[in-house]
Amino acid sequence: MLTVSKATKKLITLAQPLLNDRRRAGLQSVRVTEALGRVLATDIISKIDVPPTANSAMDGYAFCAADAAASKFKLLVSQRVPAGTAPHPLIPSTAARIFTGGEIPLGADTVSMQEKCKEADGYVRIDKNALRGANIRAQGQDIQAGQVIIKAGTQLRAQEMGLLSSVGIPAVNVFKPLKVAIFSTGDELVEPGMSLQLGQIYNSNRATLIGLIESLGMVPVDLGAVPDRLEATEHVLKKAAMRGDVIISAGGVSVGDEDYVKKALNKVGAVEFWKVAVKPGKPLAFGHVKKVPFIGLPGNPASVFTTFMILARPFLLACQGSPVASPRRLKATAQFAKEGETREVYLRGRLTDDGVDIYPNQSSGVLSSACWGDVFVVQQSGESIEVGDHVDVLPYAL
Repeated sequence: MLTVSKATKKLITLAQPLLNDRRRAGLQSVRVTEALGRVLATDIISKIDVPPTANSAMDGYAFCAADAAASKFKLLVSQRVPAGTAPHPLIPSTAARIFTGGEIPLGADTVSMQEKCKEADGYVRIDKNALRGANIRAQGQDIQAGQVIIKAGTQLRAQEMGLLSSVGIPAVNVFKPLKVAIFSTGDELVEPGMSLQLGQIYNSNRATLIGLIESLGMVPVDLGAVPDRLEATEHVLKKAAMRGDVIISAGGVSVGDEDYVKKALNKVGAVEFWKVAVKPGKPLAFGHVKKVPFIGLPGNPASVFTTFMILARPFLLACQGSPVASPRRLKATAQFAKEGETREVYLRGRLTDDGVDIYPNQSSGVLSSACWGDVFVVQQSGESIEVGDHVDVLPYAL
């Protein structure tokens, strides 16, 4: 069996040909206001400074510190500078009434907040304790012209959208969203809304996969549930290869009599590797159907969530052009004890003020554990964890 680290590295390497094909297929230009969740295809270089000129950080008075000291901190107010107006050069030994965001007049080097100044009869008494350069936002304080402000491969969030707008960019080139064809296997699966018969369960994996894929800014292609039949599995794999850039299935990848995914994959495509030393989720297949990458996840709900997050997500992000190879690791103090196991274990956990705790029932069928938690606690193969140990945690969020 491959270790999680080796499997992840292999998956990211296998993603490169698909990424190259997607680059050759062309990019999309989208308006910044419609770019949430999209992956940037090119570096963004600012053509301007932000702010474009020095401006005031607050309402107050702009002046030359040396002139104020020479005038015993009493200055004539010579002009008014609201935000959005161009000031005149400051007349020597005077002050400008200025407002937040107002451009600093040429000749001024300090702003004193209005609460510490007193204006009367056209003069202002300046705060004697105002330090030279105080309360001024320098030109280019945030961004300098020629600076790369966002790198290619970044998945755009609200803050990147705002940053792009701050340098005057109306539209950006992004990768076309990855289409991920998904299906579940199992005669026992019933869709929510239908009546359960004996031996049946509701299909939670479909909704989980759709949500996980959409959260990455990708498009799920839902092919529903497939009965436990070799011919049906072969058919859905062929269909998925025609409709998706990547195929992901849930269930049917073990070695049971009713597990047909690996058998079907060997007939209509090929298996690259099978089984990863991870818990939950040892039976995991990777291969391709007509050059379309395929990942077969195990069928238990918590296993689907875990293996998608730990193995499928890095692969999909790499296919989409993102440099994020794996979730960021943090350290936390264990509030639990657990004996070691022969595989690397990903425990559904929750960060607390005191450290991290884990859900009491870590069964691969307990999906509520993923809802209760916000991190995975990584337990290395053979490692026992005691209360107070420092452990690695992987937040669900990137």
